[in-house]
Amino acid sequence: MSVKVHVPTALRPYCAGAAEISLPVSSVSAALEMLEARHPSLYSCICDETGAVRPHVGLFVNQSHIRDREGLATALAPGDVVIILTAVSGG
Repeated sequence: MSVKVHVPTALRPYCAGAAEISLPVSSVSAALEMLEARHPSLYSCICDETGAVRPHVGLFVNQSHIRDREGLATALAPGDVVIILTAVSGG
């Protein structure tokens, strides 16, 4: 079993247009490592050069923000959904 990562429309060009990516991982950090290996451009949109999640990006597991759980160490179970949300601004 694996977890699914939902990719917002704005970031899909960085992963060959995929709206969803399935990954066989057991934590958010492992998911990010696998995204870095498979889709480095997508990873660089999510994390900075230190590996921290960029300030304008929110990562949710199912319906909970990872900051309300255990951050990047948040465990994932088969069937969980990781949602990437990017801030939108404009006037």
